[in-house]
Amino acid sequence: MSDPTAPKTADLCDDHAGTAHFQVAEPGFLDYGGRRDFQGPISTVRAPEDNSLVRKALEEPGQGRVLVVDGGGSRRCALVGDQLAALAQKNGWAGVVVNGCIRDAEEVGRTAVGVKALGTHPLKSGKRNEGQRDEEVRFAGVTFTPGHYLYADADGIVTSAKSLH
Repeated sequence: MSDPTAPKTADLCDDHAGTAHFQVAEPGFLDYGGRRDFQGPISTVRAPEDNSLVRKALEEPGQGRVLVVDGGGSRRCALVGDQLAALAQKNGWAGVVVNGCIRDAEEVGRTAVGVKALGTHPLKSGKRNEGQRDEEVRFAGVTFTPGHYLYADADGIVTSAKSLH
């Protein structure tokens, strides 16, 4: 599902690329959620093969935010699955970007939330309450800063220190 009123990342690049407040993520993220276009203020979790803090974040009111999950690019387990995607939808999160894998891809695709990840993996993550919350994380050539804005669609992911619409 796509939102015809959402700003397109290509248009945002045309208007803002090269400015100090704007970053473009390297490609490689695949769309899994039921929404392909999503945007909102960034919240972050560093999750080293442990999705305990991801769940805690998604249990909070999302208020249209995007949760950026830095799983270190691990392809050894999934950090988000159908239950967490449903929780994100229920609590008003606009989307989740995972620098790692998800599972339950078909069910995740039925949610009205944007989900981008590097791939899928059937194994669930550990539950050790490890990681950090709402700190800058860096991957795909971008520094994701809590409170900055993320815009995502089928073309990719861009961020800005300020709202662009």
